[in-house]
Amino acid sequence: MDGNSPPERRVKRGGRRAAVMVDVAKLAGVSYQTVSRVLHDNPHVRRDTRERVLDAIRQLDYRPSSVAQALVTGRSRTLGVVSFNTTHYGPASTLHGLETAAHDAGYGVSVVSLKSLSRAPLVDAVKGLCDQRADGIMVIAPLRSGVDALRYVTSDVPVVAVEGGPDDAVPVAAVDQHGGAAAATRHLLDLGHRTVWHIAGSIDSLEAEQRVEGWRSTLEAAGVEPPPLLRGDWSARSGYELAPELARAPGVTAVFVANDQMALGVLRYLHEIGRAVPRDISIVGFDDIPEAAYFTPQLTTVRQDFSELGRRCLHVLLGQIESGRRSRSRSRVVVEAELILRKSTAAVPRNR
Repeated sequence: MDGNSPPERRVKRGGRRAAVMVDVAKLAGVSYQTVSRVLHDNPHVRRDTRERVLDAIRQLDYRPSSVAQALVTGRSRTLGVVSFNTTHYGPASTLHGLETAAHDAGYGVSVVSLKSLSRAPLVDAVKGLCDQRADGIMVIAPLRSGVDALRYVTSDVPVVAVEGGPDDAVPVAAVDQHGGAAAATRHLLDLGHRTVWHIAGSIDSLEAEQRVEGWRSTLEAAGVEPPPLLRGDWSARSGYELAPELARAPGVTAVFVANDQMALGVLRYLHEIGRAVPRDISIVGFDDIPEAAYFTPQLTTVRQDFSELGRRCLHVLLGQIESGRRSRSRSRVVVEAELILRKSTAAVPRNR
């Protein structure tokens, strides 16, 4: 390729040679640099020239290659996402929200799914995405190990941590887990329950710990001693296996469960032993999975807006991309959680 040739290769499409920028320029009677200016909406192109170029593009069915655009703009229009454990509803929905927001903004997405968020795999994943010329990278880091690993990411490519991360190393976008848990606990106290028990998620989960803190601080602010904490693993089975402890403990009338799947396990066990919800025990979950409205009874829960989380995260990332530098400021964007009231909670009966 000589110095006067455009940064584009001729490839086959549908059995014939696909049009390239030179073809558009020849048909429109302009230089390929002018075609590039039109494609990038440069204001310094005469109106009649722009119309000729656009008409030639339509006639030739010209489609700019991503390689050519990257060479012209210095950007690939691709974002990287490092994800973890997308078998769980929260991480899977977070990933979907990020992909949707990126595509709506005109970006492709390259996803690396890790089995571990430890230092070496995470650093290698970010390096690999940088080698693929990703314009920016979003890391779904809901575990403590992910927070620590992000401190060792040294690339200059913009990075945003999602649902957890070191505020002093990279910008963070997250749902207000603490606030959502506090709202669930307050709701049960406001219904007249003397205390609220809690089944927490995995101990290595940042989200689980933030929900524990929201539950505990709300009880303490109300002058209530928190009952013993029960620890699950996010699965419906763990909720089912912990439910007997709730059934045996005296005076249990309200339970806040750290996710809807564990709440489903609790509901199943209570149904089997003849304890009615919410007549005997009120239950609140967290996540508002699509099935929550079809539990028996319909589950009161805390909704996370993953679409808004994706938009907020992308806004932070694109701000870094446009500025041309990676931010290491102590910035944190928080999306509010919403309490969704259904049929699994009720006021304490007077005889209780």
